[in-house]
Amino acid sequence: MFEKYFDTTIKYGASDLHLSTGILPAMRLNGDLIFIDDAEIITPENFLIFTKEILPPEKFNMFQNFGNVDFAFNYLNFRVRANFYKDLNGGAAALRFINPEIKTLDELGLPDILKSLCKRRRGIILITAPSGHGKSTTLAAMINEINNTRPYHIITLEDPIEHIFTPTMSIINQREIENHTGNFSETLKFTLRQDPDVIMIGELRDYQSISAAVSAAETGHLILATLHTQDASQAVERIIDVFPEHQQNQIRTQLAYSLICVCSQQLIPNKFNNGRVCANEILIVNAAVRNLILEGKISGLKNAMLTGSIFNMHTMEQDLIKLFVAGKISRSSVLEYAYDKSYVEKFLA
Repeated sequence: MFEKYFDTTIKYGASDLHLSTGILPAMRLNGDLIFIDDAEIITPENFLIFTKEILPPEKFNMFQNFGNVDFAFNYLNFRVRANFYKDLNGGAAALRFINPEIKTLDELGLPDILKSLCKRRRGIILITAPSGHGKSTTLAAMINEINNTRPYHIITLEDPIEHIFTPTMSIINQREIENHTGNFSETLKFTLRQDPDVIMIGELRDYQSISAAVSAAETGHLILATLHTQDASQAVERIIDVFPEHQQNQIRTQLAYSLICVCSQQLIPNKFNNGRVCANEILIVNAAVRNLILEGKISGLKNAMLTGSIFNMHTMEQDLIKLFVAGKISRSSVLEYAYDKSYVEKFLA
């Protein structure tokens, strides 16, 4: 019975499907949650049948014993990333439907500077955003840009594997944590011995993954990764703060010389509310930004972006206003999605 909900999600181009015991199925369309017409309330019995059909035995046992499990599978030509979990009413699942077509950076409306940065041979490029705002899509576009233009060896470390890449000019090895290999830190250590040019890390989650990524960049590799933070300044602060206080001076120095760029993004409803556009801010590590990081003056990064257009930098607020002037988003969206409300209010007054 759940296949019809999968088909409806794909038909409408929704990004996610939510299945919860005792509730009608719902899909996320253009950022909004919408209950599926003519659906039936999910019973405990039906959800149990669904989990047994979808989850491999070892994943099903994990779900039963621990109440949470991540998993990815194929449905038609879509890749589906799923998280199964338990709540007060029984079982639930959040399923992300990943379009098999990997869009280009141009198609996503991302700045040209990201395409240029894909030519770098070493350092860290971070893509940050709230959950559901296209981090993985942007990361996949950057990997494919390298794949289509450079004869590189690319290794991805993912949990789980999302977009499936077809090698063109590059060799691509996609590895799933705990399926193809062990824990993240151990895997990255061995990855460095596999002659990679580029390492894609699905998500920097903790001290171990961040420390390993910085070390890998220092040894001459290009690292592309995502981080769950709101904006570019917060990303830098988060990386530093994850380290013990006695190591923070050292990581500031390492980060100042290994970080290339932070791209922070949000998906904004378009003016006609029938799709979304990507608004972003770009922090490029030039000499001035490097000194701010070295000196621990993270609050100064915002001003560096505001005044750094010559270096292809801009803030989220500047990009929102640009999209508004171009007629792509509404005035209310500018106000809703701006990090600095006072900045955009002055412009819109």
